[in-house]
This record gives sequence, structure tokens and C-alpha cells, in this order.
Amino acid sequence: MNSKIDFLYLNEQDMLDAGVKDMAGCITSMEDMFGLLYKGDYRMGGEDANEHGIRVSFPKESDIEGMPVHAPDYRFMAMPAYLGGRFHMFGIKSYGSHHTNKDKGLPRSILMMTLMDIDTGAPIAYMSANVLSAMRTAAAAGVGTKHLAKNNPEILGIIGPGVMSTYTLDAIMETQPGIKVVKVKGRGKASLDKFIDYAKKKYPSLESVVACDTIEDTCRDSDIIYFGTSNAAKFEDNPRIEQAWVKKGALVISASALLISTDFLAADNVKIVADNYKMYEGWGTGYPVPTQKNVSTLLGMGFFDAVSEKKLNREDIVDIGGILVGEHNGRKDDEQIIVYAVGGMPVEDVAWAYDCYNKAVEAGIGTKLNLWNEPDLMK
Repeated sequence: MNSKIDFLYLNEQDMLDAGVKDMAGCITSMEDMFGLLYKGDYRMGGEDANEHGIRVSFPKESDIEGMPVHAPDYRFMAMPAYLGGRFHMFGIKSYGSHHTNKDKGLPRSILMMTLMDIDTGAPIAYMSANVLSAMRTAAAAGVGTKHLAKNNPEILGIIGPGVMSTYTLDAIMETQPGIKVVKVKGRGKASLDKFIDYAKKKYPSLESVVACDTIEDTCRDSDIIYFGTSNAAKFEDNPRIEQAWVKKGALVISASALLISTDFLAADNVKIVADNYKMYEGWGTGYPVPTQKNVSTLLGMGFFDAVSEKKLNREDIVDIGGILVGEHNGRKDDEQIIVYAVGGMPVEDVAWAYDCYNKAVEAGIGTKLNLWNEPDLMK
């Protein structure tokens, strides 16, 4: 019996060499993943198998020597998932983050991904996951712009010009290369200038890239509106969108917290599409409204609009996977407004990690590491 176990280590450069930034490939991977998600061929954490992940945070103060204390964006997270179909793979993405990391020349979060054999639990690969995670998040939005946007959209509005919005711009331009104008709203001049410079250099086909003063200005006349801001500490401090700002036929995508009234979501000409409705189901149960969970997107908030008199029905919400497999209709016409929630799920990480791993193996990329030749426990 051969009990030797080796696994492949892929550092960030290895991942880049293996094509982790292949946006077209990542979008295809996300489409496959969404189809399996809709069919139920997956498992995530929690009793309902739909938890985003498990977070460890720290107390605001402690009398225990050496105990870390709460700070903005200071947390550790584990995100486990199984994905079936052609993937048939288990994986865990883990990360730690702290707001002072940038002062040390580090990303806010440092992420790693482990792929494990679904039968034995043995490690198959251990890989750098910062770029992988950004890619799968952007590609999930790209699936939306590919299948939910109106015909020939020309104006894109982006709220929050951070790193994630840069990756998402790539995903949107991959699926909708006819975009002519990008409007962007940010809080800091440095991030705005960096985003605008990137967009102009990467996509010379753009006629203009414009900085907007308000969210309203960014939304008005935009065919696609993307919210990619960081979630605010207080519910009421998150960005808000009004129906009057949104043109007919627009696609609104939220990959972050967004205040949106249930009146807007329940309007006759508005269609709601979720990446995975079950992940949002039950949010706020037993708590005063409005409320948030550890991951908050517009669906998780829209349901808890305390001032609205209208209520949303489950049948009003369609999962993107149902559209991809042909069991639900997508866009009705070019006047329908579609609101698409992207919350981020570890099954996305498993899908793209698996495809990158296979490319690395085919190309001979990475370092083979040995776990054991024979497990000491079995001697």
C-alpha cells in the first residue's frame, strides 16, 4: 500500500504563471459553478450548508495578557466548501486582515487556498489566493453583465474605485467590450486617480473615464451600475441608491452593502437576481430591523427596510444559476431594471482554484512538497 502524500505549493508568481488572471476562463468557471450551485451539487458551512464562512474576531478590550483587541478590518476567516460536477473538490480559503497592513507594504488581507481530496481529505494543493479571490469576485459580477445586461450597454457607473473595482472593470469589459464611458465615484483622490489612469491605459477604446461627485451622478444614465465599496461599520452609513436615479434597462450589481428600499425592489419593472438566495435567507431573524450579517449585500438589506410598506416574495427572486441552466428567464426586455446581488462564496474559490491547479500541473508550475512518505500514526 502506497501511503505517500505529496501536494503542490503555488506561490503568487506561480499562480500568475498558471493563468489566475485569465478573466475569460474565470467567468466560464463561475458559470459552471453557478449551474452546480442551482442544482444543489455543493456544500458550504453551517447547518444549511450556505454559510459564507466562519469568522474569528477579538474583544474591544481584555485583561488577558497578549490577547489581541478589536481593530478595523482585524479578523481571521475560514471559508470551507465542496463543489461537485466536473470539480468534485473540497477546499478551504483562509485569511487574516488588518487595516494597518498597508502601512507595512502588505495587502489589507492575506489569503491562502487549500484544495483537498474529497475521499481522503489529503491536501492536493496549497496556493496563494489574493489574486484568485479578487478574480472570482469580479468574474461573478462579470457573469451578471454577460447574461443580465441590456443589449449593447455603453455607460458604466462604478461606486468605489478600489482594487476590487479594478478587477471588476476587467470582467465587465471582457463581457461588454462596447462600453464607451466609465463614470466613477470615490472618496479619496489617490484611489480615483489610480483607477482612472488604469482604465484609460488598459482600455483605449473608452471615450471617457469621468470622476463623479455623487452616487446619484454616477448612477444616472448608466446602463450598468456597480457598487464595490467597503461595508460601513454602521448600517445607515452604507451607500444608498434611489429608483429615480436608475434608467430603464439598467443593471445594478452590488458586491457590497447597499441601502435600497423594498419599494424599489418590489416595483413592477424591477427583477431581482441573487447569486445564491439561500445564503441570504433568514438574515435578520429575531433582530430589530434593519440589520446585517457578516456579509451584507443589497438583498440582505433590502428585505429589512423598516420604512417600506411593501414586502418581497420569494418567487420574486431568481438565482443566476437558474437562468444559466435555462429553468428561469433572464432579462425580459431592454426596459427592465435588474438588481443583482453578489455576496461572495467559497464555492467560487474552489472552482477557480481547481482550474488554476490543473493548468499549473499541465505546465509543470509550482513546487511539490511532501507531507509524509508513511504516516507516523500508522506505524
